[in-house]
Amino acid sequence: MPTTTHGLDALISLSGADLGRTDWREITQDRVNTFADATGDHQWIHTDPERAKEGPFGGPIAHGYLTLSLIIPLFNELLEITGISMSVNYGLDKVRFPSPVPVGARVRLHGAVGSVEKVKGNGVQMPLTFTVEVEGADKPACVAQAVYRHYG
Repeated sequence: MPTTTHGLDALISLSGADLGRTDWREITQDRVNTFADATGDHQWIHTDPERAKEGPFGGPIAHGYLTLSLIIPLFNELLEITGISMSVNYGLDKVRFPSPVPVGARVRLHGAVGSVEKVKGNGVQMPLTFTVEVEGADKPACVAQAVYRHYG
């Protein structure tokens, strides 16, 4: 169940909060293929399961950017923001992909809020650290430092 906030002051009060983890989601070959079609990235380590068995990961893996893109829908499971007029993805400060996501693996998102500060235009800037975890893996698949702006 997501944390629910209402208004900019409530967002400021989340500074330093651990938002917890989402439920697990399976990464299917169909999802990987759909992402490859959308981006034009059909590298065999993602889309050719037979050839990928002989590759460095022992099977097909999800694209790093597919893993990164899952942050948005999964983040909605962690935080629900009400009482504002607009939210903007302000960008990413750092992104790393410490380990691959094998097709068939399950992933989940962990979110932690940094120091939320007021910005011009009746808004707040909210930095978050997102970690995409792979079930049973020693290292995360993705660690991203994202920045959002929310306006009243």
